[in-house]
Amino acid sequence: MKTLRSLFDRFVFVESPSAIVKQAPTTLVFTGAVLVTLFVTGMEPGNAVFAIAGVIGMTVATVLAILFTVSSRLSGLALIIPFIDLFALGLFRMGTGATTSLFSGLIILPVLWIAVQPGLRYVLLAALGTSLALTLPFTLGGVVPQTPSDWLRGIVTPVVFAVAAATVNTISRQSIRRVQSINELAEERDVMLRGAVDYAERLSENEERLRAADRLTRSVLDAVTEQSVIGSDVTGLIDVWNPGAEKMLGLKASQAQGRRYVHEFHVLDELLLRSKELNYPPGETVLNPGFSALVESARLGKPEVRQWTYVRADETSLTVEVAVTRRVDEQGSTVGYIFVATDVTQALEVSRLKDEFVGLISHELRTPLSSILGYLELMRDDDENPLSDEQVQYLGVAERNAHRLLCLVGDLLFTAQVGSSTFSLDASAIEVAPIVAASVESALPNAATADVALAWNGPKVPVLVLGDAQRLGQACDNLISNAIKFTPRGGSVTVSLEVIDGRAVITVADTGMGIPEDELDKLFARFFRASTATRAAVPGVGLGLSITRAIVIAHHGELSVESEVGVGTQFIMKLPVATSIPI
Repeated sequence: MKTLRSLFDRFVFVESPSAIVKQAPTTLVFTGAVLVTLFVTGMEPGNAVFAIAGVIGMTVATVLAILFTVSSRLSGLALIIPFIDLFALGLFRMGTGATTSLFSGLIILPVLWIAVQPGLRYVLLAALGTSLALTLPFTLGGVVPQTPSDWLRGIVTPVVFAVAAATVNTISRQSIRRVQSINELAEERDVMLRGAVDYAERLSENEERLRAADRLTRSVLDAVTEQSVIGSDVTGLIDVWNPGAEKMLGLKASQAQGRRYVHEFHVLDELLLRSKELNYPPGETVLNPGFSALVESARLGKPEVRQWTYVRADETSLTVEVAVTRRVDEQGSTVGYIFVATDVTQALEVSRLKDEFVGLISHELRTPLSSILGYLELMRDDDENPLSDEQVQYLGVAERNAHRLLCLVGDLLFTAQVGSSTFSLDASAIEVAPIVAASVESALPNAATADVALAWNGPKVPVLVLGDAQRLGQACDNLISNAIKFTPRGGSVTVSLEVIDGRAVITVADTGMGIPEDELDKLFARFFRASTATRAAVPGVGLGLSITRAIVIAHHGELSVESEVGVGTQFIMKLPVATSIPI
């Protein structure tokens, strides 16, 4: 079937007729003329030689038409065929009566073939070919026209054929342009159709991916039942409400989505207080201060985690920790916000009870410890009943351990004060260098015992801060004692003080065992101990750094750490100088 279609396309036409198709009408009509001359009485050729030459010429033209159709490489030469046809018809006309031949009209067929070619020059060629065919009796027969009609026949008829050719040429060119325009429109339609099909396929694929993503998102949200996940648009109108939100706030999704605003579930006083803290620039108008208080940090590109009070549908309240993040579109523009809340009511209560317990135990332990230390001192100083050297040694061990236990009780009590927000400072303008130097001097005996070199690099000018000398000394003691404790024998600890960018910077650097990078963010938590310290069996309960950080923060400062396992650790304490910020 494909072979037949291919042959049909080649021998007939796909976009334009082939040479054999154009030649076929001329060949068929000429064949009919030949049959007439052979079988109709009175139509015998007057000159058989010219008639046979005409038949031979037409046969050559037909064979060439077939050849040019079969061989696409020769198709460009097909235009010589109508000129061969004109010559053959001219010869046949000479053999069948010359100027009186019945078959002169056959010349119109090759003329039309020439005329349909694009370009006006083919009109002139058609006229010349017609004139050649009509004047063959005179040029080949050696006959001179005798009458004006003979002369005019060689002029008027070509002119008439030329006009007809021009008309056909014009119509052909217009038809070609129309066909080209139609083809272009068809191609554009095909391109648009293919584009539409491709777009529809991509759209279908994207829709399926979006549906899959939506199903995944919904399944994830539905799986979160202990945290509330609330989504809103840029005005605060709720459009996402997961089962955790239903459980936490007592409303179903249908009651919240599109009906309630997220700030309606917050305590108004907390929102107003936060709005004042934000301190908007003068002249800036805030359309919804309550909602802005919730999302201002996230709006500026800084995700925020903050404690708020949620008000449930039944008017009861609970303390939550809310993380707020932006929702953005493909262009990065904010289209809404996500609020992920965790109920911390129970955790806060547990923390409060723990602090109360620690404070209670600390108070209860301090009194008997103070009594024990007092009686130990009385026994050691009793001149009436002097102790033996061995008893004094035993008494010293008991006294040292009692003092150590008393320091631990003091640390526990201090952490309880920090947790219950009862921690206060006795602040005044003080010079930092003597405080740090005193801590270094106090640590020298321990450093010598541990075979650790302790160095102090003090400033050349006084450095003043607003702070509590006792608490700052406690912070320095903790950092230096820790550095000595975690540095192996033969190592070193360097303490320095300098002023950088308006802040007093106290640095305690050691060449100790170091701290793993993934544990640095947990280092300041209460009772946390690094894995390196645990493996080395270094004594401690994990309160020193927590206390030190609380003291530094109370002085409006910063405490950071840099460490590498096996290389050492560096603690950096930054305090504002006295002229920077009052406490």
